[in-house]
Amino acid sequence: MAEVRRDMWGQEYRTSSADCAAALDAYYAATMAFGRGRGAFVLRAAAADPTCVLAAALAAHFVSPRDPAAAAAYLAAAADNLVSFLVDGRRSVSLPRLPFSPPRFNLWAMFVRVQDNATDYERAVFRVHNAMVGDEKDEELAIERHFELLKEFPRDLIFMGLTTDQVLPENQDQNYIYGLLAFPLLELGKMDEAERAARKGLDINKDDVWSQHNLCHVFQQECHFREATEFMISCSPSWRDCTSFLFTHNWWHVAVCYLEAESPLCKVLEVYDQNIMKELERSDSEAAEVYLNALGLLLRLYVRGHIDSAKERLKMLVDPLKDEVIVSSMDKKRQQVMQKAIQLADAVYEYGKGEYKKVFDILGPDFDALGYKMIGASDEQVDVFNEVWYTVLINTGGHPKEKAYSLDGRRADASVASEKANALQAAYFR
Repeated sequence: MAEVRRDMWGQEYRTSSADCAAALDAYYAATMAFGRGRGAFVLRAAAADPTCVLAAALAAHFVSPRDPAAAAAYLAAAADNLVSFLVDGRRSVSLPRLPFSPPRFNLWAMFVRVQDNATDYERAVFRVHNAMVGDEKDEELAIERHFELLKEFPRDLIFMGLTTDQVLPENQDQNYIYGLLAFPLLELGKMDEAERAARKGLDINKDDVWSQHNLCHVFQQECHFREATEFMISCSPSWRDCTSFLFTHNWWHVAVCYLEAESPLCKVLEVYDQNIMKELERSDSEAAEVYLNALGLLLRLYVRGHIDSAKERLKMLVDPLKDEVIVSSMDKKRQQVMQKAIQLADAVYEYGKGEYKKVFDILGPDFDALGYKMIGASDEQVDVFNEVWYTVLINTGGHPKEKAYSLDGRRADASVASEKANALQAAYFR
C-alpha cells in the first residue's frame, strides 16, 4: 500500500512517489500565488503516480474546461484507486466474479479482501470533483460537498474559495485567506471591511496579488484613481509569475483607472499594447484569458467614444478569436442560468452595429448590469454594460431617457428624471 503523506495543511493522502508529493506541493504553492505553473505541476503529479487519488482528482479539475475526455479519464483513474481488491494477496483492478452463485455464507469474502487505498481527505476531494466535472456534474451538489469538505478539513485553503467563515479561525496567519475574504466583501459593498481584509493580507505578504487586486477595487470604488494606479504599478513586479488572467486583469484595472481619471488616451493604450497584449508573446500564456481582459478594455474605450482606437485593435483580434475554441462543460442547470449572458452578448453585438433599437428590444426597459453577474465578473467589469445601456437610451428617442436613472428600482419624478437624462446626454456629447 502507498505511503501516507501530509500536504502543506496537514491533510493526509497516499502516494508511493516522492516526485508526485513534490509536484503536489508545488501545485499548492502556485495556486496560492495565482501562479501560472500550477497546471504543469498537477499533471506532473498525476503522471508520477497514476494511482494517487488526490493527484488524479486535481488533474481532472484542471483539464476539464478544455478537455472533458481527459478529465473523465483522470476521474476514472481516481475512482479505480479509491479501493483495490486483493485476490490471494495480489491486487486486482476489478472485482472478481464467481462462476457460480455463492451459498449462504460469503464464499467471495474467503479469498477476496477489499483494501482501502485512499484517505478520508482524498475521498472528500474526489466527491467534490466528481460533482464538479464528473458523471454527477451538478453545481449545487458540488457546492454542498465543498462545504462538507471544509467542515471536516478547515485548514484546506485550496477548497475554501466558497466560504471564509468556516476556515478563517484555522488560518489567521495565511495571507491568501484575507485576499479571498476581501473580494466578497467588495461585492457586498462593504468597502471598509474589504480594505481591512486586503491590507491584512498585504501585512502578512506584500506580494499577495489577490490582496493587491482587491485593494485596487477599493480605490476605484472611492474614485481614488491616481492612488490606485500608483499602487498597482508599484506592485506590478510581483505579477510576473501570475496566471495570464490575473496578470492582464491587474493591468486592465490600471488602464481603467487611467480612463476614469481622464488621463491622456495614450496612457490607456500603452497599457493595452505593452502590458496586456504583450502577454501573448510568452510561451506559456493562456490566450483566452488575455482576450477576455483585452476585449473588456476595448468595449470600454468604444463606449467612451474612442472608437477608432478600439476598432484598430479589435481588427487584430478577429482571426485569433475565430480560432479560439470554447468548449461548454456546464451542467444543464448552469446552461439555463447562462441564457441571460448569451442575451447580453447578442445585445453587445447589435450595439457594435449601431442597432440601438434592437439592443433595447433584447435587454428590455428595466435592464441593470448587476443582474448579469452570473458571467463571473465584478461590479467594475459589468458596469460597462450599464454605460452601453445609457448610450442606447440616449440614442433611441422613442424611449424614456429617465429609465437610465431607475436602475435602483425607484421611480423618480418625471421632470427630475428628464433633467438628469438631459445632463447625462450633455455630458456624453461634450
